[in-house]
Amino acid sequence: MFWRMPGAPVASPVDTILDKENCTLEELLDEDETIQECKAMNNRLINFLRERTQVEQLLRYIIEAAPKEADKRRTFKLPFISCEILTCDVDIILQSLLEDDEAMNLLFSFLKPDHPRSTILAGYFSKVVLCLMARKTTQLMSYVQSHPEILHQLIDLIGITSMMEVLIRLIGADENMYSSYTDALQLVDSTDVLDLIVDKFSSSDSPEVHANAAEVLCAITRYAPPGLAAKVCSPSFVGRLFRYALEDSRPKSVLIQSLSVCICLLDPKRLLQSSYQSFRSQLSHGTVVIADPETVDLMLEKLGYLLKLLDVATYDVTLPTTFGYLKPPLGKHRLKILEFISILFTLGSEDAEKELIRLGALRHALDLFFEYPFNNFLHHQVESMMVSCLESKKASLVEHVLLECDIVGKILRAERQPALRVHCDKPTVLAQGRSPPRIGNIGHLTRMANKLVQGAKNNGIIQKHLQENSEWVDWYAKVLINRNSVENVCNWACGRPSSLHDRIRDSDDEDFRDRVDYDVAALASNLNQAFRYSIYNNNDIEEAQGSLEREKEDFYFDDECAEAVISSLRLGDDDPDSSLFTNSNYFAFQDVQVVNDRSSDSPTSPSRNPDNTDEVVVGEGEELADMPTSPKTLTSNVEFQDVVTTRFSNGSLTEKNHESSSPSGESMKPPEWIEWRESTASENLHGMRTNSNEPNINIEVEDQNKDVETESGSR
Repeated sequence: MFWRMPGAPVASPVDTILDKENCTLEELLDEDETIQECKAMNNRLINFLRERTQVEQLLRYIIEAAPKEADKRRTFKLPFISCEILTCDVDIILQSLLEDDEAMNLLFSFLKPDHPRSTILAGYFSKVVLCLMARKTTQLMSYVQSHPEILHQLIDLIGITSMMEVLIRLIGADENMYSSYTDALQLVDSTDVLDLIVDKFSSSDSPEVHANAAEVLCAITRYAPPGLAAKVCSPSFVGRLFRYALEDSRPKSVLIQSLSVCICLLDPKRLLQSSYQSFRSQLSHGTVVIADPETVDLMLEKLGYLLKLLDVATYDVTLPTTFGYLKPPLGKHRLKILEFISILFTLGSEDAEKELIRLGALRHALDLFFEYPFNNFLHHQVESMMVSCLESKKASLVEHVLLECDIVGKILRAERQPALRVHCDKPTVLAQGRSPPRIGNIGHLTRMANKLVQGAKNNGIIQKHLQENSEWVDWYAKVLINRNSVENVCNWACGRPSSLHDRIRDSDDEDFRDRVDYDVAALASNLNQAFRYSIYNNNDIEEAQGSLEREKEDFYFDDECAEAVISSLRLGDDDPDSSLFTNSNYFAFQDVQVVNDRSSDSPTSPSRNPDNTDEVVVGEGEELADMPTSPKTLTSNVEFQDVVTTRFSNGSLTEKNHESSSPSGESMKPPEWIEWRESTASENLHGMRTNSNEPNINIEVEDQNKDVETESGSR
């Protein structure tokens, strides 16, 4: 399909259909170019589709299921095309729909309990409603305010993901907010939406319903107005969640999703992910509402019941695996409990820390850590708990990790026997007749051990505990140091810059912006000027003479671009000759020739100092007038000892040494920038000389042209 060009001799197929006396909507929907013509604002087509009968028929294709005997065209194509027409941002069609109450009633009749629906039609319905909300927010919300049963019907259908998305938008819990949405949010605050949603944990056994209900509640805590979010954070509301979650008759999905809501209330990272914060500040809705201390205390009261659920001895379920079998498997609900405990460790609440220590939450988690050595989700949560305790720098937590949990002893015992035990009473059982594999949590144990070593540098309790353990000292010297050296990816010769060998950190934490090896701003300026003046065309030598007059905006390098170039071209920090941006007096590139503009055999420049020494001039000629004339800033009373002409074309390397005219004992100072250019065939000609009248490095090619003409004439 192509856009119809104005004045084209070929008529549009849509216009051909509209020219018929008895034009029908189905004929237009069968035409492939109908949607394209709508987007192209075909006036005849839009005027036809805006009629009341046509709008109602489009809606019926979306909300009414096709008869069983209907063909695929009626089942799939017509509903799809109808949805695309209603959502192609044609304001006249949307306005015709909103101004007709009967059409709006027909659209929202899809939510009635006795209405037959399918997942495909639910998606089309939600797409139309969300389009109306985005384009005609005020009018749509006015209709919803006059029909409050719509919210209740959406909650009843919350198990359908498309209906859940519409509900999130209607209650103002979506990050894409609109300026005309504030009046409608006040209506939502005064309804019993939250009570109806949380009751789904008690009235429904569907895991989809529980998951979508939890998603709506989490969205409310992130983006909804404080009046609605405060209800979710209240102790009474959280108490209802735990009451439903801890009922023995309820499925485990209720416990999992209820804890997901509590984690969302406690996790401070969610505040950084909210793009609605600027909208709140503009509308003076107040600050972000988080769980208050009373709500946290209520969660801590239920912590003992949750820890009992971590006991796997009472469950008799077997799960076959590749290495043997699990009896029983850990389960999603235990993982969610451990995640909830991990969040409690990060709160920094003294009451929470005391309760966690009293109940031995970390000790229970470490037991599961070694009982399930192949569950990386479990290992991640346990490691997060231990890191939170060590980074808190509180003596009670540190002593709890070292003494009561005996983390050092457990690490050493696992290192002594790193293979899965054949005969054991643990849930992870090895299959008969198979060799025991290596346990899968050695990597997390190594990270924990490194965290202990790192913490010992700043914490006397950890340092004393590790020094008093002779087995740890021996294992650290013989095993851990060598393992860190082998597993340090910065030392791997796999295409990574070798200069990163000194960075021992997580790949997730690597940030090259904290390196201070080079002045990125200065290098960006150098690259900017070098590329601005020295890009030449191989087919036209005369462009070299006019390179200084190039427009400044031809090439531009900012700091970020320069840093990317530096990171990609850096060859090594240890060898100064192998690094691109070092204190050397030349750059070496492939197919690039670098020529110094001052040599001992060049004619005397009129810009020499009274001391008869050469000046190293930097910058543009027009910039020299504003620069100070101090030798420290503008010139360097030194001439380079070696003028090096480096060429990598055809693999040759030529180097010329000239005697220096500068006083002995003076150190060389490299120029602030050095130009480079693409090598041309004419550069191989001899007789090149420098032009001392130019403020920057510029190669004159007059003698070359004369040589070329002489040679061609002789031939």
